[in-house]
Amino acid sequence: MLTTLVALFGLFVGSFLNVVIHRVPIGESVVRPRSRCPGCGTQLAEYDNIPVVSWLVLRGRCRTCRQPISVRYPIVEALTALVFGLFAWHFGWVWVLPAFLYLAAMGIALAAIDIDTKRLPDAIVKPSYAVAAVLLGGAAALDRDWHALERVALGGLALYAFYQVLLVVYPAGMGWGDVKLAGVLGMYLGWLGWGSLVVGGFLGFLLGGLLGAALMLAGRAGRKTKIPYGPYMILGTFLAVFYGERIAHWYRQILSR
Repeated sequence: MLTTLVALFGLFVGSFLNVVIHRVPIGESVVRPRSRCPGCGTQLAEYDNIPVVSWLVLRGRCRTCRQPISVRYPIVEALTALVFGLFAWHFGWVWVLPAFLYLAAMGIALAAIDIDTKRLPDAIVKPSYAVAAVLLGGAAALDRDWHALERVALGGLALYAFYQVLLVVYPAGMGWGDVKLAGVLGMYLGWLGWGSLVVGGFLGFLLGGLLGAALMLAGRAGRKTKIPYGPYMILGTFLAVFYGERIAHWYRQILSR
């Protein structure tokens, strides 16, 4: 029941994320005006703004001008519902669940924006430090798990510092947006455990490297091609939520043999 309800909630959050993804990079308010067709400017009626369903009913076109509506809209909504549902299934109803639902929403929005614009807006990243601190800190206080709170602080500092060193050593490889995002992701990975912090950070590099190599082999990118790195950092963190401690335990077992 919890998983289903949270997934349904994720559909509507995903609808809002589509607004965030479109408006934040161009500096528009995400509150006003209401959603409208980018082609004719017609304000969408409530029945044309139902996540996924409206896009399917309208066959991917505006009701007024028949301009095509990007398939990305239902994909973002469905993906948000999926990640919300998986996080609810994984954690159950615990105090830290809202914190990780925020991580899911923030991560999906930033990944889409980075793919579109090759940047990670401060308007989302910087406030996420405060949101993560409040939600993770509140969960730690309610659970009286002060060690988790310590890991949150140290994890954020550690991953931020590590990415900052990488930026200094190889500035062409990433930008300041990646460094700032690393601090937020480090807070979440720290909550999960030290093993998850290491695994989540490593998975971001692994996934980004594999994609870059694949694009180069396919002739679609060169050594100087700029590839958005934020989505792989976020995906690595999402995977670490489910598998971080398991992978770390498995690796420790191998080393101890």
